[in-house]
Amino acid sequence: MNLQELNQSEFPVPAELENNIAITSLSQLYNWGRRNSMWPMLFGLACCAIEMIATAASRFDFSRFGFEVMRATPRQADLMIVSGTVTKKMVVPIVRLYNQMPEPKYVLAMGACASGGGPFKEGYNVVSGMDKFLPVDVYVPGCPPTPQALLYGMIALQRKIDGQSIANGDDVPWYGVSSAEPTPVPVLGPDIIDPRQMDMIRRQAEAAASDMAGIGARELPAMTQVVTATAAVEATVDAAAEPVSTDALSFVLPAGGTPWAEAEDIREKRRQRALARKAVRASRRAATEEG
Repeated sequence: MNLQELNQSEFPVPAELENNIAITSLSQLYNWGRRNSMWPMLFGLACCAIEMIATAASRFDFSRFGFEVMRATPRQADLMIVSGTVTKKMVVPIVRLYNQMPEPKYVLAMGACASGGGPFKEGYNVVSGMDKFLPVDVYVPGCPPTPQALLYGMIALQRKIDGQSIANGDDVPWYGVSSAEPTPVPVLGPDIIDPRQMDMIRRQAEAAASDMAGIGARELPAMTQVVTATAAVEATVDAAAEPVSTDALSFVLPAGGTPWAEAEDIREKRRQRALARKAVRASRRAATEEG
């Protein structure tokens, strides 16, 4: 810590005391203590976690910046590094862990997957960005980002912390009058549902219930209409020319049985038809070889 940098204030300090006395604000002193003692949460999701582990190793050593202590419990961590692909199944425990972290707390989205979905964007099982569920403070691009990029993102987070103020209650939630409300945990069902969107989903469901006739109805393309009409006409002509026989119906659905309970005569008919098709293929193959 350079004490001379803290002496840039409106209060003059004698030259002989500049190395012993520092004048600063309470916010700067508090932020200085927090920025140099960030405790990241120890968990990883995908390939970005390997780069995060390499950043903590001796070659890069992010403990130089105050990120040394990685905690395995959210109750002792104040930085969540979302490193890797966030699936819809995994976003539920991630939000739950975030709510268990004490304030002040920060989120760093590491890699393209955590930032915006990456190569799996708009996939059936991947969340298109962690910012849809948690307030992300710093984004680190890359697939995966290098340890140098992660270090730069951590330094950017420290600079963001330096700009926060205790005097301004609207600056961050934890400096306000009361504590911040917990983030709603997503509901995992046929698809993931954000509880914060329940009112919008309810209004859309009520509008759909009041107008069921227009739901899901759209005009088919011209070519599709022609093909559908032609198929309907051909089916009508075939039905009128060749009525379905009783034997054909008994082949599909045996009398007095269920559709999946095949009788012995049905199995015999299928075997005979398979042998006939095999004989036809053999004769065609022989004719081709002779030709």
